[in-house]
Amino acid sequence: MGTNGSTVLEPLRQGLPPIDPGAVSTSASCALPARYEAVRGARKFTSTTLDRWELSERFDDVALVVSELVTNALRHAVPADAPQEEGQNPPVRLHLMRWASRLVCAVRDPSRESPEARGGKEDFAAESGRGLFLVDSFSDSWGWHPLAGTLQGKVVWALFRIGPE
Repeated sequence: MGTNGSTVLEPLRQGLPPIDPGAVSTSASCALPARYEAVRGARKFTSTTLDRWELSERFDDVALVVSELVTNALRHAVPADAPQEEGQNPPVRLHLMRWASRLVCAVRDPSRESPEARGGKEDFAAESGRGLFLVDSFSDSWGWHPLAGTLQGKVVWALFRIGPE
C-alpha cells in the first residue's frame, strides 16, 4: 500500500515535465494548522529544508511562493468552521520535493475548487488576488490537480529549476 504522500503526489508527478524517477533525491512535508500563523510555520519549514538541501540561496523566491500557496489554501479552501480535532488529517499540508535539477512546492487543501488568478488592473493593485500572479512570476511553472481516491481536495504546486538542466 502506498502512503498518503505518494497518493497525493502521483498526479503531480504525472503533470510535471518528464523527470527521471531515479533523479529524485529527497522530499519533506509538514502539516499546517488552519490558522494564519501557519504561513510563518511554512516559511520556517521551507528555510530549514532548503538549508538541509544546500539550496538556501533560493529561499527568497521559494518562501514567497510557499507563503502565497499556503495563504490561498487557508483563505479560500479551508472552511471557517473546519473542526480542529487532534489526530485528524490536517486540512493543509506542505510538500517540498527535490530532484537533481528541479524543486517543487506543493500545498494540499480540502477544496476541489480551482485556484483562480485574478486579472485586470483594478485587481492587480488589490492585496487580495495577487497571490497566483506572484506564484507565476517567481516560479518556473505552476499548476493544480484534484486529489484522487479517498482523499478529498486538491494540490496546487509550483516548480523551480535548480542546478544544471
